[in-house]
Amino acid sequence: MQLDELDLGLIRTLHERPRAGALELSRLLRVARATVSARLRRLEESGVITGYGPDVDLAAAGYPVRAFVTLEIAQGALEQIAHELEAIPGVIEAHATTGSGDVLCLIAAASHQDLQDTLVRLNHSSAIDRSTSVITLSTVVAHRVLPLLAQRPSTRAPRSPEYR
Repeated sequence: MQLDELDLGLIRTLHERPRAGALELSRLLRVARATVSARLRRLEESGVITGYGPDVDLAAAGYPVRAFVTLEIAQGALEQIAHELEAIPGVIEAHATTGSGDVLCLIAAASHQDLQDTLVRLNHSSAIDRSTSVITLSTVVAHRVLPLLAQRPSTRAPRSPEYR
């Protein structure tokens, strides 16, 4: 899906003001409320906007330790390991990858001992041949999408007339 300036404006404004409703968004973006509602519905239905849940700071919520764990798994065990990883609450994300590892996980833990317990639990899996973990010290660039979305020029028609 190609995003235009109004789509990007909606996403940017929702990022800055996640609790804004359609009326407030229409005033901020200077377009009709019906236009905002229609665009949001289109962005949701196309899967560009996947939710409006709160962003949670895991460190502030009591999970300050994070680690990336690379798993080398048995041939054909991706589905099995996916189910096993979903059963471990500390596994925040897991991605199938190319390269020397097969799955890259992001793990959050309350302490180093909690992280070790999670790693031991992972290594009890018959599907995991080897794991390598790296503890994060700090976040250099936080999760973001706006710079990427804004870099591509729009080929769509300009936005609707401004809200008056």
